[in-house]
Amino acid sequence: MNIRLAVADDHPMVISGIRNMLSGYPDITLVATYKDGNALLEGLKQDVLDVLLLDIQMPGKTGDELAPVIAKKYPDIKILVLTNFDSTLHVQSMLRKGAHGYLLKTTEQATLIRAIETVWRGDTFIESFMQDKIERSGARARREMSVRSNLTKREKQILQCIVNGDSSQDIADKLFISIRSVENYRSNILLKMDVKNLAMLVRKALEMGIVE
Repeated sequence: MNIRLAVADDHPMVISGIRNMLSGYPDITLVATYKDGNALLEGLKQDVLDVLLLDIQMPGKTGDELAPVIAKKYPDIKILVLTNFDSTLHVQSMLRKGAHGYLLKTTEQATLIRAIETVWRGDTFIESFMQDKIERSGARARREMSVRSNLTKREKQILQCIVNGDSSQDIADKLFISIRSVENYRSNILLKMDVKNLAMLVRKALEMGIVE
């Protein structure tokens, strides 16, 4: 096994750190480094790579601009993102754009080596910390979808009125229902939204985008 690796990053200390990490692994050869997106595109015309460590934030063309171009033009190169961005949105976006893996720059040496070998084999590698965030985000999205689907049309109307600051009497007058009905609806909404008071209800409803 001889993995030909390149690094695209505009920070010399990052490249130096990666070089030191790889020094004890003869099966991985650092064949090139690129300080910006334009240098990377030029270098790929002549450098033969197996794996590319790609930063997202670089001068010239950014990593999220470069990934789909490289994936299309050089499909044999496995792109392994190495970045400071710990957002699940960045992970999902880069994977959609052709990346095979995602690492944070705080990663340990053993994890870096394992990630390089994993994507080289054609598998996907996401650092465990980021994988956990993605799974939690997905679970939260599923819960929010469940809440949305559980609220009836009338409950959503009353929820919007509550967010607007309307009193129970105001809501009753607007919707032509009794105050007792409004109170019952409000209790049901609090239960379905899993909150204890109106302040928490308003904040959660706005965060979830159920109301405006």
